[in-house]
Amino acid sequence: MQNNFYTFLIIPQKKGPPRKITASRRLLKTLLVFSAIIFVVFAYFTFDYTSIKRDKAEVISLRELAETQKAEIDKMSEKVGQFEQKMADLQQFDDKIRVLAQEMNRKTRIALKPSTRKNLARALGVGGPMPDDEMGKAGVDQMNQHMERLLEDANHQEESFRDLLEFLKKQKSILVYTPSIWPIRGWVTSEFGFRKSPFSGRREFHKGMDIATKLGKEIVAPADGIVVSVEREHGMGNSVQISHSNGVATSYGHMLKSVVRKGQVIRKGDIIGFVGNSGRSTGSHVHYTVFLNGVPVNPRKYLH
Repeated sequence: MQNNFYTFLIIPQKKGPPRKITASRRLLKTLLVFSAIIFVVFAYFTFDYTSIKRDKAEVISLRELAETQKAEIDKMSEKVGQFEQKMADLQQFDDKIRVLAQEMNRKTRIALKPSTRKNLARALGVGGPMPDDEMGKAGVDQMNQHMERLLEDANHQEESFRDLLEFLKKQKSILVYTPSIWPIRGWVTSEFGFRKSPFSGRREFHKGMDIATKLGKEIVAPADGIVVSVEREHGMGNSVQISHSNGVATSYGHMLKSVVRKGQVIRKGDIIGFVGNSGRSTGSHVHYTVFLNGVPVNPRKYLH
């Protein structure tokens, strides 16, 4: 039985009698098991507490990250709304240009391609902060779809502006070669069409427009072209004829003298001669004629 007990001798540091404690082996085993259980439980709760603190820190970090991402998405959403508004403004500008282009088209007959872009009216007013319940994957997917549609609209708008640019280039080319300004400024003494002849008094068809002004005044080309004739005629006196484009040509009669030569390239506004009274004329003026495919037409159709 003695082997089932253990004796522990406790000697105090200060003066005093030593103390003796006797415990059975069974009690010691129980105490050791209980101590082990206490240690395990303490270790578990310590680890669990540490894990909770770590998870809490991660949750706080994720929450801060989510708030930061939400702020960035809100800014992106606002910028998307601004971009849509800008696209809508560009489309309105496109429409205005096309209206003006159609007005020009009535004169030059150049075909303008219809716009292939889509209407952005449905997109106006989109933007602003994204609701919290849309912050998930569905909200991001919606934002991506929104951006893809905007990029598609931007491509259509770019194509529309490219068509307009090509149209305006053609318009510019045609307008440069279209006689659109007065060769001189003066008084129109005889219009295009039937009139009473100043020489015979009989009714005759006047194939041009007589513009009277002082002798020696400069005559300018109303459009780009090439001089096709410089000659002196009995009726028109000193005259010049210029070929432009698309079958359009102009001639100038009764000049004092010309300052161009046959085959010379002329630019709009260049001086081609001076007002005179040569040929069959009653005073200093220019007989201005516009030909379309060789047929005289009313110059007023071209003058601004």
